[in-house]
Amino acid sequence: MKVSVVIATRDRATFLARALDSLAAQRGAPAFEVIVADNGSTDDTPRVIAARLASAPFALRSVVVPQPNRAAARNRAVEVAAGEIVVFVDDDVVLPEAFVAAHARRYAVPAPITVSGPILNVPSPEDRPQPTVANASRAFLCTCNASVRRVDFDAVAGFDERFSLYGWEDTDLGIRLRRLGVRREFAWDAYLYHIKPPATETLDVLLRKTVEKARMAARLVAKDPTTRTRLATGAYAANLARAAAVAPPWSLGWYGRLARSEGTPAPLRAFARAQLLDGTYARELRRALHEGNDA
Repeated sequence: MKVSVVIATRDRATFLARALDSLAAQRGAPAFEVIVADNGSTDDTPRVIAARLASAPFALRSVVVPQPNRAAARNRAVEVAAGEIVVFVDDDVVLPEAFVAAHARRYAVPAPITVSGPILNVPSPEDRPQPTVANASRAFLCTCNASVRRVDFDAVAGFDERFSLYGWEDTDLGIRLRRLGVRREFAWDAYLYHIKPPATETLDVLLRKTVEKARMAARLVAKDPTTRTRLATGAYAANLARAAAVAPPWSLGWYGRLARSEGTPAPLRAFARAQLLDGTYARELRRALHEGNDA
């Protein structure tokens, strides 16, 4: 087995079914398997996996990690993986038919690398634009669309499971891979569609993720207090001062009311939403840094 595709999922059966169907349509790829890490689902996820066990044109396995923790879920999946190359994708993606082949092709040379590709955020599975320069990314490793050799993943002991909330576990893995001497390659042909329907990307969902991401940012800074990490997470004085000036804590309730009101003009609502999320992130990050990140 050359490639193992790892998908961590929780309570997104419909999204997962779509992702697995796009994997079934791959062309020109070497032999690959798919490992789904069910991270505590209570919906139809087990039935989606079971339904495809008999029909999928690839080896399909699942592992169950009941306690929500994406780092732990991915680690358990890699532990049972048979591939030399591990490709990480999210459950809410659609993969073009040459996706797996594009990742695998980059490993024809023995150099230690990690491969990333364009992530195209789209509102529905039917939206299929081609990648443009706007989809370029400087992120070393983003597990929505990234691959790495299993030997290099094991050499840095995989994901740090202390990143138990949303965000930064893949950045931390990238930092350790970079220190190992692994270099990053960006493959334009290894693009995917990241499905973000407006109905699921509610303000409440985004606020929850924002709070969790801020707490995990403080954890990353505590682990790697370099200038590069502080700049990436926004944990530096100039940024925190900017956020405090533009969206001070006392203003967040006001921004929230504007962002939620159907009577607010759309441009103002979008502005208020952005300020609410930015101010919330800065407030929670400042609090977590001050508290020593007891998240």
